[in-house]
Amino acid sequence: MAGVTQLGYLGLSVSNPDQWEQFAAGVLGLQPNGRDPDGSLFLRMDEYHHRFILHPTGQNDLAYIGWEVGTEAALEAMAEQLRQAGVAVVSGTNEEAEARRVAGLIKFADPSGIQSEAFYGPLVMFDEPFHSPRPIAGFKTGALGLGHFVVWVDDFERSLHFYRELLGMRVSDFVKISPAAEVKVTVAFFHCNPRHHTIAFAQMPKMPRRLHHFMLQLQSLDDVGATYDLCQLRDVPIVMKLGKHTNDHMVSFYLRTPSGFNVEYGWGAREVDDSTWQVQVHTAGSIWGHQGSL
Repeated sequence: MAGVTQLGYLGLSVSNPDQWEQFAAGVLGLQPNGRDPDGSLFLRMDEYHHRFILHPTGQNDLAYIGWEVGTEAALEAMAEQLRQAGVAVVSGTNEEAEARRVAGLIKFADPSGIQSEAFYGPLVMFDEPFHSPRPIAGFKTGALGLGHFVVWVDDFERSLHFYRELLGMRVSDFVKISPAAEVKVTVAFFHCNPRHHTIAFAQMPKMPRRLHHFMLQLQSLDDVGATYDLCQLRDVPIVMKLGKHTNDHMVSFYLRTPSGFNVEYGWGAREVDDSTWQVQVHTAGSIWGHQGSL
């Protein structure tokens, strides 16, 4: 079975790229890496040319997901696997691959219509090492990929099938919560490498946007604490205070982005060993902390 290996990049549609650039560099510690002629802003967090592309198209939501595979052959196998399942797949043009700074890509949509891409051959910049605008030790990426993100989907069961059977991901666990009276939600967490989860999703009607949050994992707990203090000093909205999650054991807090969705800023998540991992169910999101509301 063909399968994705990591979350390579996220494309975000934003209304104010200049405000985002200041926020990404001055608060999150991401490194701006230039803009394309259409105004799209690239953000680095490691040796990859970018992990985020911010398009000035004003939707303030997720624009597309960039899934990495290892080789051109793996990309072709992924395309065939999707087509055999009835998913429309379009091969990216040379111009589109150049715009993403990859060797090749395909484009498709998940069952909720979320635009998705699979690619191989990312542009890496070992000759120009990542340099954060803030004094932090850096982000935990490498084979684990960018981090994780959480989205609202239209059909929970179809999404389970798509990410497990067509993208080759594995279920880590489920969290069953009641965010409001008489509202019950099941969140599914999927991994494609040792990172506990790369995508999580739940079915929730009438949400204002697809993207709930994306997560950046730091190399140092001190950097999480220092950024927590910085957000309070600069009045950056903190939507959930420091806490530790039940499933991945991440110590983190959540802050609001200029686009209205959130960022989880964390450290210390446990990792999955597929040879021993057992799927679990949790009925609480956190072991301690995380007071606030997302």
